[in-house]
Amino acid sequence: MQDFIVVIPSRFASTRLPGKPLLDIAGEPMVAHVWRRACASAATRVVVATDDERIRTAFDGLDAEVVMTRSDHPSGTDRLAEVAERLALPDDAVLVNVQGDEPLIPPALIDQVAMRLFDDPGASISTLAESITEVETLFDPNVVKVVRAASGRALYFSRAPVPWDREAFAERPELLSTDAWLRHIGIYAYRASFLAEYRDWAPSPLEQLEQLEQLRALHHGHAIQVGLAREPNPPGVDTAADLERVREWLSAEGGTS
Repeated sequence: MQDFIVVIPSRFASTRLPGKPLLDIAGEPMVAHVWRRACASAATRVVVATDDERIRTAFDGLDAEVVMTRSDHPSGTDRLAEVAERLALPDDAVLVNVQGDEPLIPPALIDQVAMRLFDDPGASISTLAESITEVETLFDPNVVKVVRAASGRALYFSRAPVPWDREAFAERPELLSTDAWLRHIGIYAYRASFLAEYRDWAPSPLEQLEQLEQLRALHHGHAIQVGLAREPNPPGVDTAADLERVREWLSAEGGTS
């Protein structure tokens, strides 16, 4: 395993769960659980990137590295670009973006997404996906689908059910006839050189239609390598119901992440 850095972008504001990073799970803020998961990976450095002093303060007793960033970033990727610049990282440095609302993320997936980028020197980004086995999931616009080439590189990401099985769906749209459908898992590894370019680009037309920022990279000709997740990725925390499920799971496991 080559050296890589995990960056956890964490902002206080959240439409559905205000103050989400600091919500209590088994006696600790949610973002602290994410940090512990990241520390259990093979990363040589784990950085929490935030624009809120309350989140920085939450790590006072945990010996964590926290970088204060600007508050006007439109996305977590832009926040990573600022971190790469502030840390003066070389162009070939690899940064893994782990979302601050993923308190159950397996450390093995963090390692896998970094390895996927190391294994494809021509790719600027790597990410992961898993098989879709239920038609309801395929047709859910909140689930992002990805189509890959034989090389594993992404051809397209969409909220639509792609690829479209013209014959099968015309007759039995309730059936999945093959294993061609993949659900995108929102964990990314980036090269620092890509992040330096990304922050200067305007949103692309397809990105604005789909509301998927990874389409900006494809629009500008950058390759995204997509690996098949080696183990299931538990869902993150988007709603109050999600939060309760995670609390129950960690309680059953003894309160640790």
